[in-house]
Amino acid sequence: MFDTVRKYAAKCRTPAPAREAGGREKRTHNLFEAAAVYVAARATDDQDRVEEAAGWVSPEALSFGVSELACRAVVVLARERAESPTAVARDLLGLPTA
Repeated sequence: MFDTVRKYAAKCRTPAPAREAGGREKRTHNLFEAAAVYVAARATDDQDRVEEAAGWVSPEALSFGVSELACRAVVVLARERAESPTAVARDLLGLPTA
C-alpha cells in the first residue's frame, strides 16, 4: 500500500513539461488563429505558412474557422460599403449582381 502512495507522490513531483529548443514553450493554437494565419498566407501565396497553419487544427476545425472568417469579413465590408452582404459576396467572387 505504501508503495502505491510513494508512486503517486512521485508523479505529483514530476517537473513541468520541457520547453522547446530556444526556450519557447510549445503552445496550442485555436481554430480562429489557424484560420486567420491560413487565409492570410493563402492571400500572400506563402505555401509554407499555409501548411503550418493547416497542421495546427483538424481540417474540419480549419474549414469552420475559414467560413467564420469569411462571414465576418463580408459583414464588415458590407457595412463599410453600405451595401448588402449578398452584393459584397457576389462582388468579391466576381459574380454578376442578382
